[in-house]
Amino acid sequence: MSVVYRFRVTFEDYDEITRDIEIKSTQFFSDLHTAIQSAIGFDLSKPASFYMSNDNWIKGREISTEIRTNKEGEKSVAMHASRLCDFIADPHQKIYYISDYDVNWCFQVELVKIIPQEDAAKLYPVCVKSSGDAPKQYMVIPAPKAVASEEDEFAALLAGDNDDAADEGEEKENLLGDTEDGVEEDELEGMGEEGEEESGEGEEEMGFSDADGEEDQKEDY
Repeated sequence: MSVVYRFRVTFEDYDEITRDIEIKSTQFFSDLHTAIQSAIGFDLSKPASFYMSNDNWIKGREISTEIRTNKEGEKSVAMHASRLCDFIADPHQKIYYISDYDVNWCFQVELVKIIPQEDAAKLYPVCVKSSGDAPKQYMVIPAPKAVASEEDEFAALLAGDNDDAADEGEEKENLLGDTEDGVEEDELEGMGEEGEEESGEGEEEMGFSDADGEEDQKEDY
């Protein structure tokens, strides 16, 4: 009968973010890989590797999702074919874990407890404790703002000048139209009033002349 390993998984750059995962000793590294990815919200689409490590986290044997060859020509072993119990020799075993070789998400996986008997009510592997919010797997990069070329800027300036000229032309036409109409009406009204006044004055002058003439004639007689 297998025992149960409890591993504490910590982001290397975020000590406050941890996940405690329990897994049976007879299960495979691929199961532990899936459990870690699920616990931190990653999508399992990227390759990853476990490295059996010493107390100083010096990387040793590699166990990977894909067979890889290191600089020394040594090949890794496949996760799906590697049972945990075949590699765990220390009750405080340390394992270095890297996900996505391009980004290098790095984790420290430490065996913190060995449970002699599995719980029939649990479906292993299982995350039994979670602390802190894991960072997003993918960084969102905003699209760069479009930079207008010199030709575009020149065309925009020309369009602005044309619009200004058209606006000025409309304003001038409106001003001229209003002025001409106003002048014509004012002149007509003024001319009418002045004509009436002038005719009235003429009549008065004529009246005085007639009166003076009659008086002169009477004196002659």
